[in-house]
Amino acid sequence: MTDLAGRTALVTGGASGIGAACARELASRGATVTVADLDDVGAKSVADEIGGKAWAVDLSDVTALEDLKLETDILVNNAGIQHVSPIPDFPPERFRFMLALMVEAPFLLIRAALPHMYERKFGRIINISSVHGLRASEYKSAYVTAKHALEGLSKVTALEGGPHEVTSNCVDPGYVRTALVTKQIGDQARTHGIGEDEVVENILLKESAIKRLVEPEEVASLVCWLAAPAAGMVTGASYTMDGGWSAR
Repeated sequence: MTDLAGRTALVTGGASGIGAACARELASRGATVTVADLDDVGAKSVADEIGGKAWAVDLSDVTALEDLKLETDILVNNAGIQHVSPIPDFPPERFRFMLALMVEAPFLLIRAALPHMYERKFGRIINISSVHGLRASEYKSAYVTAKHALEGLSKVTALEGGPHEVTSNCVDPGYVRTALVTKQIGDQARTHGIGEDEVVENILLKESAIKRLVEPEEVASLVCWLAAPAAGMVTGASYTMDGGWSAR
């Protein structure tokens, strides 16, 4: 498929996991992709693989993003981290860091990209949210707060971008088979005082009707559909890919 031929795309957190899968799929559809990540080696590796560009960037340094100008047709806000801890024990500096990375940075990247998109009369902003943008879980106060905020930012962007043919949507997966989730299994086991096998069965997949992790490539397929011309009337939406979790 070449429905994105001639388009440029930027994927944050693109060195691994969901981001890398999105970068590969966007490139396979014809887009020229910039892979943005703190991991400069990983970003360059993915970029070289797909014939794209690497951007080594610390998105938590939000001040450095304030005067940024982006010439990209497709923006995938994917970069994120997790921290599992009860609220009384949650380090305030960690809370602030996570909101900067997962709310303020997407805002600044959207802000930097919109003028180009408005000029071109085409733009696709795709925010990788989570089922936690719609539901809450214990011990994830910063992550749940950030994803709920990202959902709101995405909807406001959709309203402002609509007259300029710019769409903005969220993709809300459940637990995806990535390094972030693998690390989380150990954190959850320690926090809950249970074994790692119990974490997968009784916590990660407890609310899902389909009892398996989401694959990164499945998320990427939805992202690329939202990026394509066929999705021009899809905006302000949140697409769940959570195995039925949010159906409850």
